[in-house]
Amino acid sequence: MKRRSISEINEKIKKSEVAVLTAKELCDAVRNGEKIKFEDVDVVTGASCALMSGSSAVLSFPVCERNVFIRAEKVFLNGIPAFPGPAPNERLGEVDAIVYATAVSRYNKRYGGGHLLRDIVARKEIEVEVETIEGKRIETEISIEEMSYARFFGIRNLFKNYMAFVNKKARNTKTIFHVKPLKGKLREASVCGAGEINPLEKDPMLRTIGIGSRVLINKAIGYVVGLGTRATVEKPCLSGFADMHDMDPYYMGGFITSYAPETIVTWGLAIPILDEELLKTAMRTDEDIVLPVADINDRIPFTATRYAKAWQNTSDEIKFDKRKCKRCKSCRVEKLCPTSAFNFSEKKINKSLCFECGACVSLCKHKAFSAELGTINFDGVEVPITIRQTSRKKSEKMSKELKKMIESKEFFLTEKIEELKFGEKDNIPCRFCNRDFCAGRYEEGLQILR
Repeated sequence: MKRRSISEINEKIKKSEVAVLTAKELCDAVRNGEKIKFEDVDVVTGASCALMSGSSAVLSFPVCERNVFIRAEKVFLNGIPAFPGPAPNERLGEVDAIVYATAVSRYNKRYGGGHLLRDIVARKEIEVEVETIEGKRIETEISIEEMSYARFFGIRNLFKNYMAFVNKKARNTKTIFHVKPLKGKLREASVCGAGEINPLEKDPMLRTIGIGSRVLINKAIGYVVGLGTRATVEKPCLSGFADMHDMDPYYMGGFITSYAPETIVTWGLAIPILDEELLKTAMRTDEDIVLPVADINDRIPFTATRYAKAWQNTSDEIKFDKRKCKRCKSCRVEKLCPTSAFNFSEKKINKSLCFECGACVSLCKHKAFSAELGTINFDGVEVPITIRQTSRKKSEKMSKELKKMIESKEFFLTEKIEELKFGEKDNIPCRFCNRDFCAGRYEEGLQILR
């Protein structure tokens, strides 16, 4: 079997001889019937821009002069609770604080930790409230330029494959997987997962990914520190960190669901094609990759389809037709858009904020918003997809950004320091293909489920 090493690939990067394909470029070539040889590609770049609630940030910043207060007891940033410590910073006038990305502002239920992290990265002034142990209250403003430390930590990010959700019960159900209660009686579906362009689908056995692997998080260079919480062989995810000073707000933000605020995070990975087996795995397309389907009420998969149902022959972008807008007294799209991307008075979508989730298509009864979102079919039932909690558009843009960084010698690959090891209880076979790592064998998966 032909092989190459990461050091050999890095030498090619230095000499501007490296062959890099985005995951989409590779999979499109496969669909077009092109013969991809080992010599044709050194690196495949993949990415996923999705809701990743297992996210947080550690911040350190000054709030006043020294000796004004002993230590902070409570901290709020734009109304979002931040937890002071672990360093007490006694009498220094500075605060170290941890912010959870799913926290909710005490002033605005439609403003969460994800919104706050984006505002920080966007260099906005952040309102700070500090309550001290001696009963003082201090108010000030802070920006990221004044933060000596602003680091993002993902403890449960970048899932290899998530799920599609439907509601089998008669009643509608509030959920973090839709902007409104998910309709009952299998009337709509919510889909998560980037499919073929997800880097963990390019290397599902995590052969090239480990502790110390260099990645992009919201376009900032970061590193993998281990598996994410609740990671299993069947459904691995990662934990990692990156400096927020270097992040791009385009790839992050808040997302308001019918249940609680969520957060948008984007990861990009460069998968080195070390041998022909890795190339074969990386060439798997949406048509090959299993998309589990679960009932929202217990979140247990009961059938499966393929990611092609959501991402092939569908729309990556939402279109808005001003002529069809009827100027409703209360615009449901403006009210429920999870990223507040639609401005009703201006009749305009802010594409920097838009997640291309597609919720607006079903929210507007006058069909002013349009996109083909796909359907899920099982047991003779066809369920329309009405929301996607992954942005393929932004995922692909991140893949292209990473490719460009590699080709311009701004990003080199790293050797992993240590393997990502699953515990014995996590080493379970995939319920869809009955193998340690899902090979995306759809028909076999359905037979096992039945």
